[in-house]
Amino acid sequence: EVQLVESGGGSVQPGRSLRLSCGGSGYKLSGYCLGWFRQVSGKERERVVVNIRSDETVIYADSVKGRFTVSQDEATNTLYLEMDSLQPGDTAMYYCGASRLKRCYSDLDIDYWGQGTQVTVSS
Repeated sequence: EVQLVESGGGSVQPGRSLRLSCGGSGYKLSGYCLGWFRQVSGKERERVVVNIRSDETVIYADSVKGRFTVSQDEATNTLYLEMDSLQPGDTAMYYCGASRLKRCYSDLDIDYWGQGTQVTVSS
């Protein structure tokens, strides 16, 4: 059973940074295509960073490009999302997901989801 647990969210002021973590059990990062998504109540789920897998091209959403950076630690089986220069528009519930596909480009490709962690950016 693949299980994903996000953590690291919170409430911060604009311009601050946060690092989200996605810990996995029942799987290895190297065996799945990973992605970060976010969703605001009343809106569709939005891609943040997708196609995270060794030897694949990581794709960042235009809205976060240059501010967010993804990384992973296979030793601890953890996926990270470093978020810098946070803006009010980044406020959302953030989810990590894993896909059995070699490449993953959207939420439709995701097979396993975490429970989400809330990020709130306000002054």
